[in-house]
Amino acid sequence: MIRFGLRMAVAGGREALVRLLVTASAVGLGVALLLITTAAINGTNSQNARYAWFNSGVASPADHTDNTSTAKDTKEAKDPLWWLVEADHFDGRIIGRVTVAATGPDAPLPPGMSRLPGPGEYMASPALARLLDTTPPSELGDRFPGHLVDTIGPAALPAPDSLVVVIGRTPAQAQQLPGVRQITAIQTVSPNRCGTCPIGINDNGISLILAVATGALIFPVLILIGTATRLSAARREQRFAAMRLVGATPRQVAVVSAVESTVAAAAGAVLGFLLFLLVRAPLADIPFTGTRFFPADFALRLPDVLLVGLGVPVAAAVAARLALRRVNISPLGVSRRVTPRPPRAYRLIPLALGLGELVFFLVRHPPTVTAQIWSYLSAFLLIMAGLVVAGPWLTMAGARAMARRTRRPAGLIAARRLADNPAAGFRAISGLILALFVTSATVGIITTMVDERGRPHGGTRYANVLRADYTDGYDEQNRPADTADPIGDDAVARLRAIPGVRGVLVGHTDPAAAPAMYDGDLHVPNYVECGQLADVAYFGTCEPGVRVAAVPTVFGGWRDVSASVWPAAPVGPEQVAQLRVTHVVVNTDGSSAALEQARTQLAVDFPGRRAAMTLGEVAVESSAQLAGYQRLADVVIVAGFPIAGCSLAVSVAGGLSERRRPFGLLRLTGVPLRMLRRVVALESAVPLLAVAVAAVATGLLAADLFLRSQLDYTLHPPGVVFYLFVLAGLAAALGIIAATLPLLNRITGPETVRNE
Repeated sequence: MIRFGLRMAVAGGREALVRLLVTASAVGLGVALLLITTAAINGTNSQNARYAWFNSGVASPADHTDNTSTAKDTKEAKDPLWWLVEADHFDGRIIGRVTVAATGPDAPLPPGMSRLPGPGEYMASPALARLLDTTPPSELGDRFPGHLVDTIGPAALPAPDSLVVVIGRTPAQAQQLPGVRQITAIQTVSPNRCGTCPIGINDNGISLILAVATGALIFPVLILIGTATRLSAARREQRFAAMRLVGATPRQVAVVSAVESTVAAAAGAVLGFLLFLLVRAPLADIPFTGTRFFPADFALRLPDVLLVGLGVPVAAAVAARLALRRVNISPLGVSRRVTPRPPRAYRLIPLALGLGELVFFLVRHPPTVTAQIWSYLSAFLLIMAGLVVAGPWLTMAGARAMARRTRRPAGLIAARRLADNPAAGFRAISGLILALFVTSATVGIITTMVDERGRPHGGTRYANVLRADYTDGYDEQNRPADTADPIGDDAVARLRAIPGVRGVLVGHTDPAAAPAMYDGDLHVPNYVECGQLADVAYFGTCEPGVRVAAVPTVFGGWRDVSASVWPAAPVGPEQVAQLRVTHVVVNTDGSSAALEQARTQLAVDFPGRRAAMTLGEVAVESSAQLAGYQRLADVVIVAGFPIAGCSLAVSVAGGLSERRRPFGLLRLTGVPLRMLRRVVALESAVPLLAVAVAAVATGLLAADLFLRSQLDYTLHPPGVVFYLFVLAGLAAALGIIAATLPLLNRITGPETVRNE
């Protein structure tokens, strides 16, 4: 029977060949999108693993009991290495800056390097080396003491365009740098398994990416595969029933059906792999994580290949088996069909349970990160399953509402057919409904998070303001820790002399000062000269006659304090110049040359200190994880809608083929073709629009419940662009339905109503 099934699949005439090509194409697209998402996740993990060496000295691999093999591969060096990792910036891009000083010949060696740079030498990544060649030294090169001696290999670079520099120092020089430490081994534990690593994506981020991407795409892909294989199986029910009449057993029919569907799905899987290989290289250049992938990272692993390559044909065989359950009742099962029982309201229970789980988290929040991931994932998957289960009931409700309000024949016929079998009517648009739910939920969550913490409240003008923060956190009394030495007038003069610099503001602190209440919190005030405050212009003014003002630590751009009036400080200009420095703020005209020269000058005057950043860059860095999730949402949306569109096209075309005989009888009785087209359009459009409203509303409600329980935020309604996107998606779906209507003229001819 297997050989017979293969012959029917590939040599069954033109109809069988078209059926095979349609099914393989639909499955191939779904497989390709699933492989692309899987490769992006693998690329994120591989990229993240090459951040590990930056975190040397933060956490020892031996501290992680779940990484024993990694710990065995880590070799302890005999000679310690002085080590300092900092983040520098240039033109909105982050530069990883590593300072090293070997205490002996057996010091640990970072990856991608044949030797350590000595004093007065530094090594740069290829992208940074090219940047140094094309940028004036006063804007970039002068930040790095010494000269370039070599480039860093790919093993040390998270991405092809990563900007990394390793600077050599003497041990005596290195010991003077704030935050420096000694290490005896290079970290090899990926940040996704290192809870204390500050650089890279931590375990929570990787787990969330895996959970969201898998949960959001697996349902539409499964629906597409099931729809495509069901199309192939449903068209063959009459032939299989005829085989039963001539003596074929149910098992033999099931084998033939499974073979035909498996061949089509296997061909689609091969096509999906070929499509993935064609687009792999250009997709690796898309900065999904904020930077490009190495082509070798954007790849599939053996378990991924086996899971997709074997799972898709198996899923197709199961779908075909389920589609033929009516044939297995009796040889006449195809001809003698009864109206299925109407769906009941209990189909809303899974949807209510999913939303109820999110409501429960408002009262009792999951205590751990792992519990949160699995709890919220289960709730959203239950909601998605609930939409699929409740869809037929919602479709029936929409059909009955249409029947009560329409008086035209096309509307009455469409309403009657939908009410007769609402499950079939909903099946065509189920993939698109899930895509709308996922889009609504992700856009609602990301939009709210960005509004709450991803934008500086001071506005875009802060992109012109450079801020160097020289504190290392605050103690238990909210006093700034590890401040810088007093800055001389000559250093301020050098900054003012840079073309494009409009003002320089130096913040000082007195360790003996008592904290003052500001906006409900205690702050040790910063002391600033009023003349400098006026030059910077964005951080308020002094009271009349005051020369030195006391201001809170508000120079981060997170709130607009330009209208504030600050009181007098208990020190004068002579005393304030002798106090420790907390930060230096430089107001520029916004030009790249002014910003980068000022940043370079600050790096020279304050070596080993945290690099200066514009207040706009502070906001970007603070919302970097949000940007990653935004890209993830874009991937899910962009991948979900094509899958849903293909499911809709295949399902509508399959439904037309299944109903060619009743439509042919209607045409013989005098029903015009345009009326039949209106019937088909209404049968698809009514459930689409009715359930789409429920899907969008459910998505926004789920987003609001998630935000309230997890982040204590209230949903910020998406903007006009979101609703335009939804309308465009619905319009595209209606266009797909309209594109299938010309088939009616070809499949409803007199030959379709002949008696067998």
